Amino acid sequence: MPLETPSRVVQALTARGYNAEREAVTLITDADSPALALEAAIESTPESTLVLTTDHVRSVLAETPAADPKAVSTDGAETTAAPATADATTATAETVPETAETVPETAAPATGDPSVSTATAPGQSGDSTRTAPVETEGSSRVGSRTPNPPGIGNDVTGRSTGTGEYDEFVRVFRDRYDRLAGQLRGRVNHRPAEAIQEMPGGSEAELIGLVNDIRSTASGHWLIELEDTTGTFPCLVMKDRDIADLVDELLLDECIAVQGTLADDAGILFVDAIHFPDVPRTYRPSTADREVEAALISDVHVGSQEFMADAWHRFADWLHTEEAERVEYLLVAGDMVEGVGVYPNQDEELDVVDIYDQYERFAEYLKEVPGDMEIVMIPGNHDAVRLAEPQPGFDEELRDIMSAHDPQISGNPSMVDVEGVSILMYHGVSLDEVIAELPEEKASYDEPHRAMYQLLKKRHVAPQYGGHTRIAPEEKDYLVMDEVPDVFHTGHVHKLGWGKYHNVLAVNSGCWQAQTDFQKSVNIDPDAGFAPILELDTLDMTVRKFT
Repeated sequence: MPLETPSRVVQALTARGYNAEREAVTLITDADSPALALEAAIESTPESTLVLTTDHVRSVLAETPAADPKAVSTDGAETTAAPATADATTATAETVPETAETVPETAAPATGDPSVSTATAPGQSGDSTRTAPVETEGSSRVGSRTPNPPGIGNDVTGRSTGTGEYDEFVRVFRDRYDRLAGQLRGRVNHRPAEAIQEMPGGSEAELIGLVNDIRSTASGHWLIELEDTTGTFPCLVMKDRDIADLVDELLLDECIAVQGTLADDAGILFVDAIHFPDVPRTYRPSTADREVEAALISDVHVGSQEFMADAWHRFADWLHTEEAERVEYLLVAGDMVEGVGVYPNQDEELDVVDIYDQYERFAEYLKEVPGDMEIVMIPGNHDAVRLAEPQPGFDEELRDIMSAHDPQISGNPSMVDVEGVSILMYHGVSLDEVIAELPEEKASYDEPHRAMYQLLKKRHVAPQYGGHTRIAPEEKDYLVMDEVPDVFHTGHVHKLGWGKYHNVLAVNSGCWQAQTDFQKSVNIDPDAGFAPILELDTLDMTVRKFT
């Protein structure tokens, strides 16, 4: 097959076990004879080299003749070159070993809020699955993907300055308050806490603050202490008010606004309304201007004895078929490997005990992904980065190990622009806290997307400080959602769930690890071997099963 496009050059390189810098691929593609340029670059490359550099290719091109009687097929075999007007050579067919299933989105409005749609995930009621066999005879590997490099925003990588000093924590919480209060000021006429303290009893007042404390009174009412940059003020929510249910959704340190009336002695505010920063109900997401798809996965956990290698092989093989030709992006939301020392007695459940060997093994699995796909990866709590969020991306040593396909590696969380669609990628450690603190009907492991709705409502991916989620102080709070994402993608809880909240698609993509003994001990029943496939031009989604 003639190497007339960068994607074909990449695929030819991948078939031979090589990767290349982007500019190097461009130089090969633009050569008078791309096939000869590729052959010359590979032949002159040292055996230990995995990535062809731009400088190396440039030096080879200076010595390469202008004509070449042969072309290189995408599987690495030499074939007779065809005239430019001839049809392209068909790549060798390869089979997918087992059938994959497709789980389409089945949305249903949530009670009382028609703008919130949910989806039936595995284990939920509803007829949500249909079988769609993957072609096994005549299905061929494809090489016509033309992805655009994703844009990365809100990435702490290379910008981390925090040392853990007290003043730094004060600074980051002040930044959180300022930015989230800015989102709320259009709905309330905020007065500082110290100004409200000077107002006469019976006055109407409106306040924006971080939740400093929540407690119930002897009469069953709720007392919420809000803090702004000037001080704190107590706010009382009566148990018989409709807004009392909203108190169940509150987390410490999140930012809210309240409206109400001061008591006669002006010492407390009786709350009539509670406002969250929230996603506007009128929000309309952006979509791609062409038919293109992205695979959303997380929690691969290579190195675990329970890593599902067979499911991964089926997934990677499917990506090479014509059916998956429009899947041009792979977004991985953390936990590439199982890690070491993450939980008690983990060493007894490891297949690979050295952390660097785990990443080497993951890199081998990553090579199975088509070379003409764009890959974006962020770390998770099992990865070899700091546990405190925001997490910077992997260091240079690990990046070199995982250099197959030159993936874009970003911090956790990051806002990723894919074909004009903004996708907020967050590993999801705070989901444990949200699920533990909120009522089951509002957040549960069986429906992880509902816990994600709460984070969208709060416009912060990890609002509560001092619990299980470790927070690192930085120059700014990287965990605030300044902009509304079109898609919110998480992992961590090993459960599959998706739905729409105010037109934002929330997806928790499950995992690639079967149940471990530790997971059994804490009642985690994982949804493993699934790959949500997102149509970027419509934001419709189906889920393919590879187990």
